[in-house]
Amino acid sequence: MATFETTTERQAPREAPEVDRHILRRLAQFVLHHRKWVVMGWIIVLLAGGAAAGSLSKRLSIDFSMPGQPGYETAKKLTAIYGANSGFMPPTIGVVTVPAGTSVSAQEAAIDAAFTSAAAKVQGGRLVDYANTHDAGLISKDGRTTIALLFTPLPKTFGVDGVTNPMGNELKAKLPGYQVGVTGLNQLESGGDSKGPGVLVETMFGALGALAVLAFVFASLLALVPLAIAAVSILSTFLVVLGLTYITGVSFIVQFLVALVGLGIAIDYSLLLVTRWREERDRGATNEAAVVRAVEMAGHTVTVSGVTVAISLMALVVIPVPGLRSVGIGGILIPLVSIAVVLTLLPAILGGIGPRVDWPRIRHEKQASPAWSGWSRLIVRRRWIAVSLAAVALAFSIVPIFKMKVGETAVQALAKTGPARVAYDDMTNAGLSPGALTPIEALVTTDATAATVDTLKGVKGITSVAVPTGATARQPGYNDVIGIPNTETVNNETLAPVHAAKQALAHQPGVIGLTGPGAIQQDYSHAVFGQFPLMFTLIALATFVLLVRAFRSLLLAIKAVLLNLVSLAATFGLITWFWQEGHGSKAIFNIPATGAMTFWIPLMIFAFLFGLSMDYEVFILSRMREEFDATGSTSHAVIEGIGRTGRLVTSAALILFLAFASLAAAPNTDIKVLATALGFGILLDATVVRALLVPALVSLFGRYNWWLPDWMAKVLRVAPSPLPPKLALANSVTYPGD
Repeated sequence: MATFETTTERQAPREAPEVDRHILRRLAQFVLHHRKWVVMGWIIVLLAGGAAAGSLSKRLSIDFSMPGQPGYETAKKLTAIYGANSGFMPPTIGVVTVPAGTSVSAQEAAIDAAFTSAAAKVQGGRLVDYANTHDAGLISKDGRTTIALLFTPLPKTFGVDGVTNPMGNELKAKLPGYQVGVTGLNQLESGGDSKGPGVLVETMFGALGALAVLAFVFASLLALVPLAIAAVSILSTFLVVLGLTYITGVSFIVQFLVALVGLGIAIDYSLLLVTRWREERDRGATNEAAVVRAVEMAGHTVTVSGVTVAISLMALVVIPVPGLRSVGIGGILIPLVSIAVVLTLLPAILGGIGPRVDWPRIRHEKQASPAWSGWSRLIVRRRWIAVSLAAVALAFSIVPIFKMKVGETAVQALAKTGPARVAYDDMTNAGLSPGALTPIEALVTTDATAATVDTLKGVKGITSVAVPTGATARQPGYNDVIGIPNTETVNNETLAPVHAAKQALAHQPGVIGLTGPGAIQQDYSHAVFGQFPLMFTLIALATFVLLVRAFRSLLLAIKAVLLNLVSLAATFGLITWFWQEGHGSKAIFNIPATGAMTFWIPLMIFAFLFGLSMDYEVFILSRMREEFDATGSTSHAVIEGIGRTGRLVTSAALILFLAFASLAAAPNTDIKVLATALGFGILLDATVVRALLVPALVSLFGRYNWWLPDWMAKVLRVAPSPLPPKLALANSVTYPGD
């Protein structure tokens, strides 16, 4: 096997354990020796991934299961008894207003026939209307408007609405001259457009933005190489996810995350390795030696960063909610596949056509960026001012977090136009309760029905109670008692009727359970946040151990974890201000205040942002550690570290931001919230935290940054790092703090 040795005079620094460096060095040598086979192998995977991407969306699912949770288990029993979905998700609401001069009562037969015919268009649908309940709460006070609740089977795939149009078209056909419409939480969330611009269009938008940034960073045709690596990484991940769908259910959210988060991560890692390769070549190394050195040093950083992202996504895997767990599993694949592609395909490309693609050579990497070096010198000299400015900015960003509410997006923040909004306005303007969008369902035995109805009618916040008759049950002896609350039960401020109903029916004989969107939301909150403290502790400890080993420093690892928490808190504060309070959502998206953060969003933000932002910490501190080992000067390490990584980190953050901006084009409000949270979080972290606070703190901590107790070094099997002496090396530039 051919071997390559670097011609640079710099001694290999000690920040990575020798065994890690040896493995990466041997990997690079192997790839260079067999680069044609490596490239051909990845081309085959690329083609297979392209074929897989076409059929993947059909195999993705929308999973509402929460085993063991009371609301979910009751909904499961209701569905088994009646066949259609009950309790799992909000019903579809048909709204009918009769012509002037007549009333719903006078047209009852025609309206009943129309609703029945419309329900029949949806296979497995279960209808609840005035005709089969005689609940006056389903008719407006003026007698001209009525609604029907259609419980439909759970959707199997994302992006296919088989209910709204069939139901609406049938009502129009059966009731000519009537004002008819279809609404519901799901219809309002999509705004009548369940597909949006699509994953491909969003990815292309993100890729174009990334290309513009890469063109600035490299100022050569090398800008195309990270995009090629990202394409291979994304399609390879799609291929793995497709195989995963044959083993377990995978959430539809995964396709968006693989495409857009995968785009950003693969480009980030490629940026790091290609930049180091150019640096080594500018220092005089041969092309092959530069590739080996880049994989040995930058490859170690890439591996640590990817594993950190994977660890953070374990937060989703350990949650007892299969849908979120599948997002976690799919998410973990993103950095792991990216590592594999970047450490094999990218060296093969650089070892072959790399020098020819690096044309024209406008930008060179022999010296650190003058602008970023100047910035870091300023921070070292004015570190207390830098810390103070960053602390003030973060404090202002964190303050709104104390007002954050968890629940569902308020209806007023959903679609403001479109047929679903028109139907919703018709319903509420007629005086019918908007709580029909989130009914409360009690599964009871037949002999307990009357008592349950009486109890629910006395519950504060419930406007009417209906018991559907004539609905064919697979198991006789049960009834579904449906309570209509006075408002949509979508967040902590509106869940009072659900809490009250649970308490009122807690010990009533014959009541099997309570369910509905509000109860399911409570189940999600309990399942997701009940285990959060333990989950976070384990993830923080695992990340801490990984970083201690990577940096050979106790203090740097502690600081990295704590700053990540501060960055996350600031992100949650900004998103609360932007979306929940509506200060930015109205201006940018024309969406009013959401009133709450949908219960699954905070966990998703934590899982992805904790790892993604830690990437930049690893990029910066790994280079600082390398420079300190070479010179013994903390200030030199800060200046050279930021000088070498500042442009890289901000460019990588901008690329991820553009990817999330394209994701924000999705019609679903919750996806917009998630995308903007990740985008804001990445920019905040790369600027205020990593480019300002991190170098200032490292400068302040001085020699204590580089200390690792001997006993801990032995446990982690890394080289010991004793506390350095106060004096810096004689030949190094010294600043206060060295």
